[in-house]
Order: sequence, then structure tokens, then C-alpha cells
Amino acid sequence: MSDVTTDELSRRLGEPGLVVLDVRRPEEFTGALVAPCDPRPGRIPGARSLEVSLLLDCRDVGAVRDLVGEPDGTEVVAYCHSGSRSAMAVQVLVAAGYDARNYVGSWHEWSRDAALPAETGPPAQS
Repeated sequence: MSDVTTDELSRRLGEPGLVVLDVRRPEEFTGALVAPCDPRPGRIPGARSLEVSLLLDCRDVGAVRDLVGEPDGTEVVAYCHSGSRSAMAVQVLVAAGYDARNYVGSWHEWSRDAALPAETGPPAQS
């Protein structure tokens, strides 16, 4: 399965059946912690926070599926700061049966394009 590009992800944000997982630390997700190389803080709009360490701590497929909480057929795109943590997350997600892909450019790439939307702060409650 191929990696997700910035263009594809920006076009597909909010698409039914697509879940975007931000696997960075919570402080990175909210924008409270910003890498010096990033021009702006935040996250991709609509992304859910699920720190990669939580996925890696899962001992079986059921635990991963409980943690992610998405039904069969859901496409999951994972991203982090530079694509490394999200690559590990994708391996765990695929092993758990998810159609998962990595956004290699991750926040490092997304934050550089001011035309792309970003969110900061705690996620909106639904």
C-alpha cells in the first residue's frame, strides 16, 4: 500500500470512512509543543490523538482495535512529525486488520504550507 501525499490528504479531509490519527505526544497535538523546524504549531483538522506508545504497548489485535475503536472497512491515515512514529503505528494498525497508510510528510511538511488548514488547542467535543 502506498503512502499518503499532502495533496491526497488535503483533498480527502472529512471524507466518511477516513480517520486521521495523529500519533505524536499530546503536547504536539494541541500545539503546546512545537519543533523549532516547524513554522506553526498544531495538527491536521479533524485528526484524533493516539500516541504511538499506546499502540506499541498493545499486546494483541483486540487491544489495538479497542484502542482505535473503528469498525472494519475504516481507512486510517497516521501521521506524526516526520513520518517515523507514524510508520511504526501503521505496521501495528495493519497487523490489527486496518487499511492503514502513512503520511510520510507528516506535520513537518503540512505546517510549511500556510494554505493548508491547522487546528490548535484541545479538540472540539462531539
